[in-house]
Amino acid sequence: MTGVTIGIDVATAGVRTLAVDGAGRVLATAATPLPAPIRAAAGHSEQDARSWWPAVATALRRTTTALPGRGAEVTAVSVAATSGTIVAVDGRGRPCSPALMYDDRRGTPYNAKAAELGEARWRALGMAVSGTAALGRIGWLRDHIAGAAAIRHTPELVGAELVGAPVATDSAHALKSGYDPLAGEWAGEVFDALGVPAAWLPDVVAPCTVLGEVGPPAAERTGLRTGCRVVAGMTDGCAGQLASGAVTPGQFVGILGTTYVLKGVTERLVPDPTGAMYSHRHPDGWWLPGGASNTGGESVSDTPELARLDAAAAAGGPARIVAYPLRRPGERFPFASPAARGFVTGTPVDEVEAHRARLEGVAFLERLALDHLRRLGIRVTAPLSAAGGGSKSPLWNKIRATVTGLGLRIAPHAETGYGAALLAAAGGMPGGLGEASRRLTGESELIEPDPAERDALTDSYHRFCAALHTRGWIDDELLTVATR
Repeated sequence: MTGVTIGIDVATAGVRTLAVDGAGRVLATAATPLPAPIRAAAGHSEQDARSWWPAVATALRRTTTALPGRGAEVTAVSVAATSGTIVAVDGRGRPCSPALMYDDRRGTPYNAKAAELGEARWRALGMAVSGTAALGRIGWLRDHIAGAAAIRHTPELVGAELVGAPVATDSAHALKSGYDPLAGEWAGEVFDALGVPAAWLPDVVAPCTVLGEVGPPAAERTGLRTGCRVVAGMTDGCAGQLASGAVTPGQFVGILGTTYVLKGVTERLVPDPTGAMYSHRHPDGWWLPGGASNTGGESVSDTPELARLDAAAAAGGPARIVAYPLRRPGERFPFASPAARGFVTGTPVDEVEAHRARLEGVAFLERLALDHLRRLGIRVTAPLSAAGGGSKSPLWNKIRATVTGLGLRIAPHAETGYGAALLAAAGGMPGGLGEASRRLTGESELIEPDPAERDALTDSYHRFCAALHTRGWIDDELLTVATR
């Protein structure tokens, strides 16, 4: 593989671009802000979709300008964006409504109807239609936006500007909009009942599919060369997973940011009857199961003097108490319970033990997520990749490695833009995503479990699970798998 690829990350707050060479080195980056979403008490959350392309073009121009060849060496680009954000467009493909963001609730009544209409389809996929699914917002736009002719996700609007013609969407961005990756089709029976014409929905292709080439107008504005490939990307979460190196069956990544997310790869679709986990389609035809918790790094983000507490907690060893550091009511993964609340069993002797217990509590949740995968028959191979802000804490990494028993591989470039660059490189490459990942993901640090703390942390994990079970939040089967 020769040349440079650029990943385009269109997030809620702004656009970030990363140029990556064939050895996986980041050569240049740029960022451009987007207007903050306008959120109302009625559950509305919207952004001006017309701001996306100018921000992307500016970030690309800054990136290509920083490259030695000023963009001539870029062979392909790909877009990853926030899952579930959609906008209505007119007959010429121009936005004619605000973009309804991933957390907009205007489609909630439509989603309730869609859940019933497509119940058998969703059950086969092992996923639930949530109140904020993009599917319902499509119905709302159909009923409320005069002059609308279709809907688009963020990557299609950006891709159309790059190519100079309409482009397909990828199966990852289409999933929460009502696309069935198992059957390879939109949920037609659901959209028919909602009154949404088939022509409203974009064509869908697999990620890594070449969508077209950069046209002269976009080349002049961005610094990309005319003929640069535009490759179908994936959602931000999927792109971040791939950037971590979890790209082949059995590989998983634990992303410890504001919340905890576990994502990985399986050879076949494994539906989750509890609804706590759902799967995207892998670019090579496998599946990408994953789930997101309501706890994670936020549980210690406002703790003052983190470095001092980490050092003292490392010296003090495992906590005697057990904590479940859930910051807000309700849990969604690895178990789904609106009744879940954070708790501490026992009284910490000081702030150091309280801090250590919170770190251990998140690690226990990670192991419980892995045990949930085990009960579904999903194989997880060691080591577990680690990404997110929490993976920068040596103490937390050691605790997580010891609790899970898998060891942690600290991913060097686990971010959305890098994953999008990886997808761009895989477009048209022999060997597909696996070969691109092998070349691009780079060196990583491996954290091994600590045998001296294994028994104490295992005992605390079992007490953690028993406390969840006593409260009725996890079932007998999960408790048995976790504590056997």
